[in-house]
Amino acid sequence: MDLRELFIIIITAVFINNFVFARFLGTCPYLGVSKKLDSALGMGMAVIFVLVMASAVTWIAFNYLLQPTTSIFKYLFASHQAPDLTFLRTIVFILVIASLVQFVEMVIQKFSPTLYKALGIYLPLITTNCIILAVAILNVSPDPQYNFNFIESIVHGFSAGVGFMLALILMAGIRERLELAPVPAPLRGVPIAFIMAGLMAIAFLGFSGLKIK
Repeated sequence: MDLRELFIIIITAVFINNFVFARFLGTCPYLGVSKKLDSALGMGMAVIFVLVMASAVTWIAFNYLLQPTTSIFKYLFASHQAPDLTFLRTIVFILVIASLVQFVEMVIQKFSPTLYKALGIYLPLITTNCIILAVAILNVSPDPQYNFNFIESIVHGFSAGVGFMLALILMAGIRERLELAPVPAPLRGVPIAFIMAGLMAIAFLGFSGLKIK
């Protein structure tokens, strides 16, 4: 295991290619659940859990069920080539993600009803959070920049979740302070949130010049 490679994956996913500020994915829950710091923290932890589990399960499913060269079907079709099922990648990944989100929803509802009510509709919407599917697809991408092994996929999923939670917490802290600030009436609520999101994206753009070798 190359720790240097893992460090590069973490720094890149959290700061340089942050999925919210650099790739503009997951902006719906980013704006919807960033009104309160507690809700932002709970949503961030739920997304991290789903991302780590989804990265592990989808990597295994792709490499041992869909990929013909490493598929377990290669042993069942000993005298013939195993079927190439990679075209089913997106459907399989969505099914895995939906199952994991349902599991997380049941756990939060059982052990933290307050957080469950605070997250509201945004908790089941993790299923449609673009970051989850994007990370799963990037982990098995033929692009040499990605195409991670099992450990790297898990680290990439965890780092992407940390980057998403960082964006949520920063935004929640700012919005809580803005509630006490003399913001002009036309800008209160969603307009000032969009302005702050744009300014934070510009600030994170500074990390794009960071070179890690």
